[in-house]
Amino acid sequence: MERTFIAIKPDGVQRGLVGDVIKRFETKGFTLVGMKFMNVSKELAEKHYDVHKERPFFSGLVEFITSSPVVAMVWEGEGVVASARKIIGATNPLTAELGTIRGDFGVSIGRNLIHGSDAIETAKTEIALWFTPEELVTWQPVVNPWLYE
Repeated sequence: MERTFIAIKPDGVQRGLVGDVIKRFETKGFTLVGMKFMNVSKELAEKHYDVHKERPFFSGLVEFITSSPVVAMVWEGEGVVASARKIIGATNPLTAELGTIRGDFGVSIGRNLIHGSDAIETAKTEIALWFTPEELVTWQPVVNPWLYE
């Protein structure tokens, strides 16, 4: 089974949208295998956003993600990386489709509620950055036979 990394950012936590976001992934049929409610250290934030370190908005990303708690999660399922990106919606909430997390709840690009891995390899890297293997649970929900052939 494929896994992806999802983080509800400080704005999603502060706005009380944690349950709404989790429900979207549960309803789709994905399996939650890891979750932490945590403050993000500057070191972790800089590693997470390393791909943007040369961009002018890098320091703003780090400052924002460390400004308030986040909910870091690992979800599992067939095609979960691509499907999660559709559930999340476009980066800019103003262009995100209604029915997506960002389209339904987002207001501005700088406060777009959620992060999701953009590729399988990125997911593996992000999961290893945010979680130890011991923090992830392997389990089989009883509903799986109703989801997968």
